[in-house]
Amino acid sequence: MTRQKILITGASSGLGAGMARQFAAKGRDLALCARRTDNLEELKAELTARHPGIAVAVAALDVNDHDAVPRVFAELSDQLGGVDCVIVNAGIGKGHPLGGGKLWANKATIETNLVAALVQIETALEMFTAAGAGHLVLVSSVLGNKGVPGVKAAYAASKAGVTSLGESLRAEYPSGPIKITVLEPGYIESEMTAKSKTTTLMVDNETGVRAMVDAIEKEKGRAVVPGWPWWPLVEVMKVMPPRLTKFFA
Repeated sequence: MTRQKILITGASSGLGAGMARQFAAKGRDLALCARRTDNLEELKAELTARHPGIAVAVAALDVNDHDAVPRVFAELSDQLGGVDCVIVNAGIGKGHPLGGGKLWANKATIETNLVAALVQIETALEMFTAAGAGHLVLVSSVLGNKGVPGVKAAYAASKAGVTSLGESLRAEYPSGPIKITVLEPGYIESEMTAKSKTTTLMVDNETGVRAMVDAIEKEKGRAVVPGWPWWPLVEVMKVMPPRLTKFFA
């Protein structure tokens, strides 16, 4: 099934903006939200200039403002005449070694990547239930498969939670009008990965996002993207002794 009206959170840069560009090229209507409205307006102008046949609605949204999420989703849906795909993409990569005295950074990561994701999930499912159908996409990470030391500890934990929620939803909706996709991106160029020391396995934004969009279009239940080299690496990560996971940190 081709979903025509797609809502993306965290769409002002990185993977969110990359997905918006590729979906726009496919002729999809877009509802884009993020904190940085100036970036959103620039992206909207770019997309509508390149693809004048599509509709693009934008709105300011801090996903940690839980009361705002259902309101903004509803407003964007009204502007597009409905939404049939919601991509829960907003996230941050702050972090500090556990016990290192920067609780605020790790707490912010858990709250934004997991708690706020739950709010978006609940909101999207209510919309889809009312509409009778929909596709919910959760952007997790390959690091959701294994804890890692150092600054990425809280990030990995938050993404493990997102993956777990997605697996629960796949069991809840094994078939029928509501579809669930869990994406596990590897290292893809974006603002979040710009400071990463793990560059050996990094792919460019366009290549990584193309793999994400392809998995979304096929409505896969779970997809590690890009598949190579990350599918086999994820399987290795699952059985790797904890002391060796610093390779991914």
